[in-house]
This record gives sequence, C-alpha cells and structure tokens, in this order.
Amino acid sequence: MVLGRVLERLGDEAFAAETLMALEDLNLMVQVEAAGRPFGENMGEYAAGASRRFAQSASDDDWLALMTALERADDAGTACLKHMLEWSLRHDAEGPGEGCGGHCTCQGN
Repeated sequence: MVLGRVLERLGDEAFAAETLMALEDLNLMVQVEAAGRPFGENMGEYAAGASRRFAQSASDDDWLALMTALERADDAGTACLKHMLEWSLRHDAEGPGEGCGGHCTCQGN
C-alpha cells in the first residue's frame, strides 16, 4: 500500500480507531484516550487528527524516521499510525506554543 493511501485511510476516524485497536498496545491506547479527552475527542478522532497533524507539521527528520519504521514493518498501516501517534503525543505534551499549540484537532484542518 502506498503511503498516500495509508494516510488517506488513517484520516477516517473509524479506520483509525480499528487500526489503533489492532496495535494491541494498551499503554498507547490509554495515552491516546487521555490526550483526546480534554478536546472531546475519542480515540479514533485523536488518531485521525494525529495523522493529519503529522502530514502537515512533521519535519524532514520525522518523515525519515517514519520511512525507516515502514521499511521494517510487516504492516504499513499499523506502523504508520503508531509512529504518528507517538509523534503527536510527544508534541501535544509540549503544550501551548509548541507542537500543535495544545489543540489536538488543529482546528480548521
């Protein structure tokens, strides 16, 4: 599957939630749920938003790290989502003025 198609599918909240569940990473699921809660986002909404934020805001180094993760992965969709979620969680934790400005949804996107 080409990266563009993976990103397109991860933008779908239902698909993103299903893919997140397939990761079978309880710790990551708890972090995603907690990160989205202040913004009224469920896990699927946060996961879809994370993929959009990564696509819009990631640095060249972030993209290179994603490409490396995809090369090593058996399933591009789950590897892509996990990488983007971890990136988003790190940036959202930086708070206002950093990362996504403290807004999970990057309103208007």
